[in-house]
Amino acid sequence: MANTQIRFEDGATYERYMGIWSQLVGAKFLDWLAPKTGLNWLDVGCGNGAFTEMVVERHQPSMITGVDPSAAQIAFARQRLANYPAELHEADAMALPLADNSVHAAVMPLVIFFVPEPAQGVAEMARVVAPGGSVSAYAWDMFGGGFPYVLLQQALIDAGISVPRPPSVEASQLSVMHELWLQAGLTKVETAVIKVRRNFVDFADYWETVTGAPSVGPQIRAMTTTQQQTVQTQLQASLPIAADGHISIEAHANAIKGVVAE
Repeated sequence: MANTQIRFEDGATYERYMGIWSQLVGAKFLDWLAPKTGLNWLDVGCGNGAFTEMVVERHQPSMITGVDPSAAQIAFARQRLANYPAELHEADAMALPLADNSVHAAVMPLVIFFVPEPAQGVAEMARVVAPGGSVSAYAWDMFGGGFPYVLLQQALIDAGISVPRPPSVEASQLSVMHELWLQAGLTKVETAVIKVRRNFVDFADYWETVTGAPSVGPQIRAMTTTQQQTVQTQLQASLPIAADGHISIEAHANAIKGVVAE
């Protein structure tokens, strides 16, 4: 795979491509995390606010701060969260704009493999979380076939199309996550694998979703008609397409949580 930088700038297309997946896995992740209500949260890499909104609706935080490097995503999230106790900032996960010990819970949802220096990102979360607070994350299992669009990626690669690769893809592994949490001095570290399933109405629904993807969408749209037909044929042969045409895809994410020492 190529190392072309992946940038998520369009909140609406991201919502259809990945936001729905984010909500599916985020709901199960929050069940596993089982946080108290009324906490002060930090969402690192909040994107278009899909997971941020879920935290607000399910756990009634006193405040939630979201940071993301994309100005366009932050703008989308501000509209989404306009009526919630949320503060959103365009910022780097490796240099969080928060004071030490200023929040109760920090989470990095589907983001850690995009952070150039994951250890610095985890250390920053540990820095801003108060003693006794939670530092957590989850990421698609990129090496274990957990990414929702792994079959699409393979079809593109087989067609000779460059597929962007996250800069820190190894950080999606549970063993790497576990070591990062220990290096940051976090205690009571626990891990889990979270499985989710999403349905597409038919292949046309699936193809329209991935064609608008912020990551591989530009590569798909730049393909010739023949290349697109080749990829579509491979996908139709590999995707679990039911007799009535609908497609049900399973994905799984690796999750981790730890506590800042008191």
